[in-house]
Amino acid sequence: MPRTIFILAASLLTIACAQQQPVINDEMMRLDGPMPSNFGGSWERDYTRGDDFNAAVRDAYYGLHRNPTNGQVSNDQRTRYGSAAVSKRQWNAVYAIARLADVITRPQVLTISQTEYEISIAREDDYAIFCAFYNGVAKNTESGFGAEMCGWDGEQLVSHVAMPDGLQITHRFTVSRDGKNLRVVTTVRSKTAPMPFTLSRFYTRFSAPTSDFNCVETLSMKRVCSTGSLEL
Repeated sequence: MPRTIFILAASLLTIACAQQQPVINDEMMRLDGPMPSNFGGSWERDYTRGDDFNAAVRDAYYGLHRNPTNGQVSNDQRTRYGSAAVSKRQWNAVYAIARLADVITRPQVLTISQTEYEISIAREDDYAIFCAFYNGVAKNTESGFGAEMCGWDGEQLVSHVAMPDGLQITHRFTVSRDGKNLRVVTTVRSKTAPMPFTLSRFYTRFSAPTSDFNCVETLSMKRVCSTGSLEL
């Protein structure tokens, strides 16, 4: 994983917070029949659509002040304490995961390979998201970096990475009905932050030039290249 992400992630290890509920449940990990959506192809970032980072940070700031403990207190307590219940430390933790989400969602190009059982999403300067569904069940991947799992929420592909320090990164992929547009919603959660941070990005399909080598950087391995199809 790129050094920048590790630097940002390290800044989140200062506050304790309640455990998050599982993002992917057993039902989402089961697959009966073919994959609900086809994401295969090359995708280029559409900068005219999606969330503006500064606007999303501003919304998070005001949202945290409106609900300083993320819904864990009564309405009377919110009225009594208001924005005073939000500490600088809490906001710094939210801003840290916001910066991390911004770095994670910067790739301009996504290259997605999809077969009957596997999906590999290669991203510039970042590890590849890899989802495998064998015998109707999603296959989880574990490494020193954390645990990676996938599932289906209707026609949405959901990828979730849980790291040992409590940092969680979730991607939701949705392809348009005509297959020309792709939406990726990324949410970063941490034990150190009182609320998650989400950014939405859009991509359009394009024809990428062919190459003799296929290369990806995986969560559990270093850069892997092959002249044929990649088996991870």
